[in-house]
Amino acid sequence: MDRYNEALKASAVTEDDALVASQVAEILEKVPQYESKEVYKFLLNSVDLTTLQTEDSELSVAKFTTRVNDFDNDYPQYGHVAAICVYSNFAEVVKTHLDVPGVDVCVVAAGFPSSQTFQAVKVADCALAVEAGAQEVDIVFPVGMYLDGNYEDLCDEIIELKHTVKKAKLKVILETGLLKTARRIKEASILSMYCDADFIKTSTGKVYSGASFEAAYVMCQCIKEYYEKTGRKVGFKAAGGVRSTADAMGYYAIVKEVLGDEWLCHDLFRLGASSLANNLLSSLEGTEVKYF
Repeated sequence: MDRYNEALKASAVTEDDALVASQVAEILEKVPQYESKEVYKFLLNSVDLTTLQTEDSELSVAKFTTRVNDFDNDYPQYGHVAAICVYSNFAEVVKTHLDVPGVDVCVVAAGFPSSQTFQAVKVADCALAVEAGAQEVDIVFPVGMYLDGNYEDLCDEIIELKHTVKKAKLKVILETGLLKTARRIKEASILSMYCDADFIKTSTGKVYSGASFEAAYVMCQCIKEYYEKTGRKVGFKAAGGVRSTADAMGYYAIVKEVLGDEWLCHDLFRLGASSLANNLLSSLEGTEVKYF
């Protein structure tokens, strides 16, 4: 337990919510200077195109995947999305129907969106998803354990899930709309990274409020500090309510200002969304397009 508390206490990342808000406001003022079609294209290429609906089925997910294939033919000048994100039981469907090289198969797993189930079930879910073709696995940070101060079991669980997915990317969803404060978001970020998370992600977008610029700022500051201490680069993903081009530009600006251009690549920067891809495409085309 002491080693986890020591890691949290050693962090110099701010816990002052008012300071975070003022620093975010300063960054967002710079957004207009970054806006360009080249940046819009980069953002489109950073999207984890997502369908996480109760009515999802093998047929609907197959059609969803085929649309990504079609986009590669219809708009070759814009490249492709980074990944297709679905429930874990549809990993094989995406893998079977996906024809575009470079688009990853991403799943949500391990008791998504609450992280409330037996640990053995979480492990089995992740293992089955990877066996079925998932290259990226998004899990939810065990918020209940965190609030109880049970850092040892929390970290043991995340570490086991990382070992389970092996070479697949493990993204840990902090559910920042539930954590709310800079202090809690900071602590969840640090614990997740010290458990070998490949990405930290803002939100599920299912129950609590989604991504916020303030949460993103704190998370990116933690990623920066962690990199300076360990030399390991952890990615950042904004998800939950990221819909407009303006939303995406805000997260782009925060990552650029806090982490720098090194993090502006698809291995380290993602946007989880469904409608965002259409809005970015509309910004690129200069007219409304509803493709996905």
